[in-house]
Amino acid sequence: MTGISAYQAPTNRAIRWWLIAIAALIAIMVLVGGATRLTESGLSIVEWKPVTGILPPLNQEQWTQAFEAYKAIPQYRELNAGMNLAGFKTIFWWEWSHRLLGRAIGVVYLLPFLWFLWRGALSADLKRRLWLIFGLGALQGAVGWWMVASGLSQLVEVSQYRLATHLVLALLIFAAVVWTLRRLADRPPSAASSRLKITGAALLVLTFVQLYLGALVAGLRAGKIYNTWPEIDGALIPSAARLLFEQPWWRNLFDNTLTVQFEHRTIGYALFALALLHALDTITSRAGTAAINGAFWLAAAITLQATLGILTLLNQVPISLGLAHQAVAIAVLTLAVVHAERLAARQMESKPQKLALPLSQIG
Repeated sequence: MTGISAYQAPTNRAIRWWLIAIAALIAIMVLVGGATRLTESGLSIVEWKPVTGILPPLNQEQWTQAFEAYKAIPQYRELNAGMNLAGFKTIFWWEWSHRLLGRAIGVVYLLPFLWFLWRGALSADLKRRLWLIFGLGALQGAVGWWMVASGLSQLVEVSQYRLATHLVLALLIFAAVVWTLRRLADRPPSAASSRLKITGAALLVLTFVQLYLGALVAGLRAGKIYNTWPEIDGALIPSAARLLFEQPWWRNLFDNTLTVQFEHRTIGYALFALALLHALDTITSRAGTAAINGAFWLAAAITLQATLGILTLLNQVPISLGLAHQAVAIAVLTLAVVHAERLAARQMESKPQKLALPLSQIG
């Protein structure tokens, strides 16, 4: 047993570092995706070639062909008519980088995963989680093209519904990786009260709702209008006639720029208030140093995110503030996942039966 443990320790470290690398790559990809959106670059590549698309145009003829393909879609005709080849290359490189990162994540995830499977280094529970994450990653590739395809024939931009789905799925994969990483550590079950566990989970769910609404705001360019705070459209609460004028009424929740921005603000206020109340509750409940620190770090990150959101809105979404807002959103999600996992009831991760071979031997 001592020998197996000695071999298992380096394996666990390798798995942790692998998952940390995956989480970091996903975070970078989300930020590159945000820059791609802010620079109107997402429709610059009008074909989906999962394998051959890894190569960019390599000569003048290939660049001309790619540019002519872009000229055939509505976005060029209605938004970028007259763009020259140099301008096209700028938006092309953003989208190409975004897609290249997606391919890189797939390779960095799959090859070590198969190696760990071959070595017998993964418990049954961990294998199930990692296969689920792999399946979500494969789905994300298809969702990405589904999103791009929505802007190639009739729209001048991608559908905000598909954009929000694409972003939230990416962040769901990121959260699953972080959660799985946390579950690799052997820690005793949480002694937090049921109330703290529920509010910790509520903060995580509300964070995802806010991220979805933020994606709708981005998809509708809703951050470039109603650029006042705390008032919106001349009032703290807009009139019902302005919020719900589309039929059926529920379409306003996704299509009405005023309603979507008001939803995003309202959920932001709710998230901020719940985070502060939860942090205070961890103190009064004597939940322990780790839980208290986690709650207060989460509340601090949400406060920073709210401040950045207001500044981004007042300045009509410059790229620098827009990306900073998105980066802090990833930090908020990370802290929310870590905190919710810390408070959640947990079972100790079962160990794999035995390594097939010592780590020092390959093959």
